[in-house]
Formats: sequence, C-alpha cells, structure tokens
Amino acid sequence: MKIALVTETYLPEVNGVAMTLSRLVAGLRSRGHVVGIVRPRQSVDTKESEAVDLLVPGVAIPFYKTLRMGLPAMGRLRTRWRADRPDLVHVATEGPLGLAALRAAATLGLPVSSSFHTNFHAYGGHYGFRLLRGAMLAYLRWFHNRTRCTMVPAGDLRDQLASQGFARLTVISRGVDTDLFSPARRRVELRAAWGADDETPVAVYVGRLAAEKNLDLAVQAFLAMRQCEPRLRFVLVGDGPERSGLASRYPDFHYAGMRRGEELAAHYASADVGIFPSVTETFGNVVTEAMASGLVTLTYDYAAGREHVRDGVNGFAAPFDDPAEFLERSRGIMAARADWPRLRREARLTALSLTWELIVERFESELAAAAGGQPRACAG
Repeated sequence: MKIALVTETYLPEVNGVAMTLSRLVAGLRSRGHVVGIVRPRQSVDTKESEAVDLLVPGVAIPFYKTLRMGLPAMGRLRTRWRADRPDLVHVATEGPLGLAALRAAATLGLPVSSSFHTNFHAYGGHYGFRLLRGAMLAYLRWFHNRTRCTMVPAGDLRDQLASQGFARLTVISRGVDTDLFSPARRRVELRAAWGADDETPVAVYVGRLAAEKNLDLAVQAFLAMRQCEPRLRFVLVGDGPERSGLASRYPDFHYAGMRRGEELAAHYASADVGIFPSVTETFGNVVTEAMASGLVTLTYDYAAGREHVRDGVNGFAAPFDDPAEFLERSRGIMAARADWPRLRREARLTALSLTWELIVERFESELAAAAGGQPRACAG
C-alpha cells in the first residue's frame, strides 16, 4: 500500500506518540509498504531526522510549548495527493493539520483511518479550560467518526469512547523494545551519582513534568514509601513546566532531565520501583518500558496497567483515580521488599511477550481493511 501518515508529532521529538508512530512506520516499511509522513516543522529537526514526505509550518501548542501543531495546509495536501495519490490517509492527531488532511482527503475521495493517541479533553482541568471539555470531546467525536476506523491502544479506552458515541473503534495495542529496555542496562555508576549503593532502593518517575501527569501523587507516594525506608531515593526523568516548582520544594530529588535511547533505558534499569500515577493516558508506554526494565511498577488499573499489570504478581495497580489506594499500595511495595526479585522477574516475562511485530501486523491489517472500504466496527 501507499499510505500518507499525517501527524503533529514525530521523531526526533521525545514522547509516546512520536515513538509509537516511528515504530509502526518502520514496521510497515519493512513489510514493503510506502509510507509518506506529513508533519509540522519542529525546532528539534536535524539533518539526521527521518525522511519526511511533506513538512508544513507549525506553531507551539499553548499548554505544551515543546511541541508544535501544524497549520492548516489543505491546498498543499490536495495538490500533493492529486499528483501522487495514496491508497489511504491515516491521521494520527486531530489538530489543524489533521483536520486539513481529513478535508483534503474527502475532496479527493481518499479513504481515511485515524488513531486516538491523546486524551486532550481530559487535560482541561489542568490548564484552565475545564468548561471546554464537552466541546473538545464533541469535536474529537465528530473528527473520528468521519474516518473509516479509529484505532485506540487499550480495551478500556475503546469501551469508554464507544459509550461517548465514537464509532468503528478497534484496539491496536503497543509493543515494547525489550532489547533496549532491559535489566542488563543497570549501571552501578549511575546509581552512585544518585547517592545509592546496592542496598539503597531507588524510585523513578519517567515522563513529562506537567500537571496532567498527576505529579503531586507521585511525590506523595514516594514520601509514603520513604517513611518505610528512609534511604529511598527519588529520580525524575523528563522535563516540563512543573520542574522548577518541584525542584524548589524538593531539592533532594534527582532531576535527570530529558533522556533518550540507551541513556533512558539505563535510568529505568538502574532504579528499583517505577511510580506512574497519571490518570490521563490513552496507554502509558512508560509502564511497559518499566516492566521490561525489571522494575516493581506502581500505576493505576487502566490503560497499560489494566492490560498488563497483575496486582501483586508482576507489579501493583490501584483502582483507577483512587489516591488513597495508590498510596496504600506504595506502602505495600516497601512492605513486600522481600518479593521484589519475583515481581521484577514476572514483570520482565510479561514485557517479553509484547512484541512490536505482532502490533505492526495488526496495524497493517486494519489499514488494509480501511483502504479496501471494509472497516471493522468496534473490533476487539
């Protein structure tokens, strides 16, 4: 197939959507498909950036200034696709560029599929536009219901969106690179830089340092754990608008900043416990990356947590959006320290089954069905 992939974010940016799309594109290309990428120009672009079919102007997202959304480019897209017609347009984001792609494809009679990667409507309470939540949800529903198939990363999200009127939903989960994210990446010298020796446990948070990630609960969980083990260290990997405030209130935490590739993998593997309290994820790649790295993972029972974490067996999953239970499990992790070797082994075994090859095969199948005019309604 010849596929046009339209997205507001892609490598070399560092986020779950960009990483997921890069994996899927690489998998499709390895299977002989031609994938042209349409995305905004990014400030982090380099000569080494992956070849892109079409770059369009972009502007910073108001509450996520490290990312840019593409400006409307309907005329350019229509001209490009009229001259070199794709079999399918796959729209991964719902911003101005995604909307332009939806409309350009409609005027040319091109089939369109879509992905639901980000709960933007759930961010409103964190950025002062809670009253717009309903309007944002209505727009997302309108947008996705004009495509032949909307792919979501987890079954509980599919069910939630279906109850809100989204149609033709199918689950395309996420894999994890278990060669990159591995306990073998553990580094004694990195732990020493955190002030941790072999007997000192380390908790890690990986992700954007932003309000929608529920960072206050991550801090509370760490403090509850430290009451049980005063030597416990806390490492935060990532950057964002909350970093300066956290650093001023908790100068004893270690702020590692943005990490990529093997450096990121080493930060995971050199810790012992992963704390991930966000309630706005569509999947949460950090959960499976932590499990692949052999961490004792604490998260909520939804998205990746519901798909892959078995409470007390290969990690800990608190009932969704229940802070009291989240904190109770954080204390339980420290009480179960003798079980950490078993929990870590089970987490790694679970991750080993989450291969990208199977995910790409499923993605390919759904794209082929959409291109052929046979979308699968609410498939599992």
